[in-house]
Amino acid sequence: MMPPLDPRTRRVVSPFAGTELCPLFGFALPLDVTGPYFDEDRWPFDAVIGLPAYLRPNQRALDFTPIVNREWRLTAKEYIAALMAPRHDAVRDLAHAERTVQTLTTCHGKLSELIRWFKWLTEQGITDLDQVTNYHCTAYVDFRAVKLGDGGEVVADSPSTRAVAMGAAIGLAQYKELFSGQKLRDDLHPFDGASAAGASGRSAELGGANKVQPLASEVQQPLLAAVLYMIQTMAPHILREAEAKRKRQAADRRITATTHPGHGAFLRTLERRVESGEPLELMTPAAVKDARVRGLREENDLLAAVSLSALARECGTRQFRGDWLPDLRADLERTVALVGVCAPYGRHAAEVERADGQGHVAWTEPLFSNELKFLVGYLATACGLALAALAGMRHCELGELIVGCRQPPQETAPGLFRYRLTCKLIKGQPLGGVRDEWVVSREVYEAIEVVEQLLGPAAAPGTSLFHPVFCDTTYQNFRTWVNGSAGQRLGLAPIPEGAVTPRALRRTLAVEIAYRPGGLLAAKLQLKHLSVVTTEGYAARPGGAQAKFLAEINELEEERNIGILTDVYRDYQRGIIPSGPGARDLISLFTSVDGRLHELSELAPQLVDNDLEVVSMLSARARTLHLGTANYCWFIDPAKALCLRLAGTPDADRPLAGMCDSVRCPQATHHPCHRPVWEESRQTAKVFIGSLSRRQKTERARLEVSVARAERVLAEINQAAAGAAGKDTI
Repeated sequence: MMPPLDPRTRRVVSPFAGTELCPLFGFALPLDVTGPYFDEDRWPFDAVIGLPAYLRPNQRALDFTPIVNREWRLTAKEYIAALMAPRHDAVRDLAHAERTVQTLTTCHGKLSELIRWFKWLTEQGITDLDQVTNYHCTAYVDFRAVKLGDGGEVVADSPSTRAVAMGAAIGLAQYKELFSGQKLRDDLHPFDGASAAGASGRSAELGGANKVQPLASEVQQPLLAAVLYMIQTMAPHILREAEAKRKRQAADRRITATTHPGHGAFLRTLERRVESGEPLELMTPAAVKDARVRGLREENDLLAAVSLSALARECGTRQFRGDWLPDLRADLERTVALVGVCAPYGRHAAEVERADGQGHVAWTEPLFSNELKFLVGYLATACGLALAALAGMRHCELGELIVGCRQPPQETAPGLFRYRLTCKLIKGQPLGGVRDEWVVSREVYEAIEVVEQLLGPAAAPGTSLFHPVFCDTTYQNFRTWVNGSAGQRLGLAPIPEGAVTPRALRRTLAVEIAYRPGGLLAAKLQLKHLSVVTTEGYAARPGGAQAKFLAEINELEEERNIGILTDVYRDYQRGIIPSGPGARDLISLFTSVDGRLHELSELAPQLVDNDLEVVSMLSARARTLHLGTANYCWFIDPAKALCLRLAGTPDADRPLAGMCDSVRCPQATHHPCHRPVWEESRQTAKVFIGSLSRRQKTERARLEVSVARAERVLAEINQAAAGAAGKDTI
């Protein structure tokens, strides 16, 4: 008896059969290159012009061979092709198909999840996608999202992983009309038609907020201090040794002789060493151990650790032969006794100031070739961290920086320079990106210069500076060096554990600029300077990557301002009223807010959420808040701003914080959080007064006025705090 025919209608031939994929996906190839083709089971895109530099080699190809079931493999290929070619005739009419082109990175991730899902289905005994039910979809998501500990307990349940796992089933259901091979049943609607983000809880987890958390200050400060110390203090010495290594290796490659240079050549070289006091070269511990294992050196041999090969190359021959040693042993032992042996690099290390300011030390102890190589890698990592931490560049933008990206500094005023980098904007752009430009600080500009020098003079313009882009492994190696004996000898503060990524560094910089614009970033970097640089970058290219970074900062500033104003309002409710020339206007605002809340509570007490209503009514005033070092500036009316009147720029749209005199400005207020600044100002002025001589009457009078002003502000702040304390005791 013949088996029943499959009632499902299937295309005999795939709509993509025989298609060359690069023209279909809009990828550009060199003239003499073709392929890949849809019918192949592996699609390599290494030759595509304009691929992002940050893509790893395995991400530059889509490999379907791990899918054992050949019909499922065809379904996966059709699905991925449809995602990358949404305008194809067979795709554009599908009701639920994606309308935007999915990137190679996105499709690589989706394919990886499909491979996992198909493998899991096979393990469950599923042989045809028609057998998949809602139970299988839900069970797979639970299997993927839950991470178990050693004891079998649940230690993690990630909404993000759930969303990715759900996307595999939902995606195949959306494109089932396209597939010519196996497909999900027509009546199957995974997760009852809900979206992956909504059903997984990922949308609720994010809540519209940025999920990336800034670095803790305990990690950020020692990290940036180490990064800047490497670039500003260590880099010149590392670069000098790296150049010496390049020259030495080039000279060694030019040696072609393999014959004995003669006993006299060795003697002359050894005498030269003795006269200059230059030690013979030391072999690495691993090489010494290998020589002993092979029986080439004895345990107690005085020459056991001497690199005879290095000595031979110095004499002009490629290798040292063992039968030369008996004739030279006496001279070699005499030389070792007089000058010793030492690693080849960093022998005459100059002294540098320790990072903690506790004296000076040699910048390095003698280094072997591989140790110098690692040190060069640590310096390159430090430069990448500097760009991410001080410019806010994304991972993909770091990967697009090339030799020659530094533009000549532009002198905007005597002694003031604007530094620019040219790169590419990748995120949200077509393949190949678009030309972009960053305005950066001097520290970032110097970091790029260091990386270019690390690549050496042979690096042609257009060579990638960060390839591969620094990752967790390179950062952990850098952290291990900082926390190790070498970093501690240099006085570097240990860096605590914590994930450090370009995303986290970008987020940290945005938060620092938004919440502490008048303060200091780690290692005495002016945040205001970095904020100005970011703003200038936006002005230079309003649609560029720096504009997106400035938008993140502005969003954080709005959150900060609303939070500060809400706290000031809550203080007012507790009896801590603001002081300063602008206090009356602020108190009037709070009084009106109280009245409005009272009216709303009488009209509909069950509908009033005080916190939400307060934020709503204070939002307009929050947008006028600018943080001063010792005051809050409510920049409501530019005509009333004392700083603008003094500067002669009454039409400016921002206050001039450097010219602020909050004691006289009608838009400035003082609060308890400003008390330490005024107290420090008073104490500093008193110390200076005590150090003045009797003849310095003018300076004494000026400082006494400063003390009196600080004391008046402190008295007003104390009076407000005393009023709150009295209210609490009633």
